[in-house]
Amino acid sequence: MLTKLIWLMAGAFAIGTEGFVIAGILPAVSRDLHVTIAQAGHLVMAFAFTYAIAAPVTATLTASWPFGRQLRLAMGGFTVANVIAALAPGFNALLIARVLLALFAGLFMAAAGSYAAASSEPSRRGRALALLYMGMTAATVLGVPLGTWVGNSFGWRATFWMIGLLSLVSLLGLTRLRPLTVPWPVPSLRERLRIAARPDVLMTLGVTLVCFAGIFGVYTYLSPLLRLVAGLSDDGVALALLSFGVCGAIGNLLGGHMADRFGALRVGGLALATLGAVQAGLAWVAHAAPPQVAVYLVFGLIMAWGVVGWSFPPVQQVTLVQQAPQAVSVVLSLNASAMYFGIALGAWVGSLVVAADKVRSLPWVGAAGVFAAAGLAAVVRGRLRRAARRAQAAPLPA
Repeated sequence: MLTKLIWLMAGAFAIGTEGFVIAGILPAVSRDLHVTIAQAGHLVMAFAFTYAIAAPVTATLTASWPFGRQLRLAMGGFTVANVIAALAPGFNALLIARVLLALFAGLFMAAAGSYAAASSEPSRRGRALALLYMGMTAATVLGVPLGTWVGNSFGWRATFWMIGLLSLVSLLGLTRLRPLTVPWPVPSLRERLRIAARPDVLMTLGVTLVCFAGIFGVYTYLSPLLRLVAGLSDDGVALALLSFGVCGAIGNLLGGHMADRFGALRVGGLALATLGAVQAGLAWVAHAAPPQVAVYLVFGLIMAWGVVGWSFPPVQQVTLVQQAPQAVSVVLSLNASAMYFGIALGAWVGSLVVAADKVRSLPWVGAAGVFAAAGLAAVVRGRLRRAARRAQAAPLPA
């Protein structure tokens, strides 16, 4: 199975690296293109908002195409968009490149997920999807800190050249995939929206959106925050992102395991409460910790953030699958859109804080968003439990 999916994993690795590495090279982009940090944050907003809108649309429009054509078009476009980003003469050109990158990234991930599921036996589809998303996890562990180091050592354009090369490798490998057509009916855009409008699903998607808005209000501007609070150098920021990625990989596996063992609703609530406490702790460090210990506290909180923060997405996916088991692919794609809407919203809110010269206050944005998500999750949990009790109390049909 690994050899069959390795080129999809390589593409997911390139996309994950591109999507998250911008946080590590934001100051370098800001200096070189003569824009403020807050303005540079619009690069995150543009990518996330485009991904959220375009992913379900492009997936629907190209659903009848053979998988090979979808994947090669997406990765070919993603490769070219990285070259455009690397050669961008100014900020507006780089912003357009980020929009193109998101457009092709959304198409690739949707097609890659469908290919992984369609090319595997039903009993092995979960493992196939886990292997695909291992590429995204590896991006947070290796790709983001490596891209940050490359960008800070050789210029931010070198980061896009690096990702473009990774994308090209994936594209060449995709030519070797065996032909495969979609083996199941593909829901229309209207059907996707109908499922999203269900109150229980809509509220759960709201939890995803609000949580990621809070988190990426901080993560987008993590590099200037770490420099200000802990006095980290470029290498120190790369090391912090590496620590975050390693702990995130652990948390991703831990979240899925705990959701299976203790229940997604219970684990999700605990994860959100703990994540909110971590953000509040980071806010205290930013404002009140003695300088000589701030760096140690920051690294500890970053690692805790990685474990707890990345344990939440698989738990949220399990919750949605339990709510709509007949439409798994739809609710998971909607969750991805909600996640990227949240990232765009968080980057925008964070840009307002940074523009007001309140960088130290960013963790309060994270804490507010996560605690709001925890409150909404508690409402969802209550509604689901009441629905379960009503179902148990309903008389059996004669």
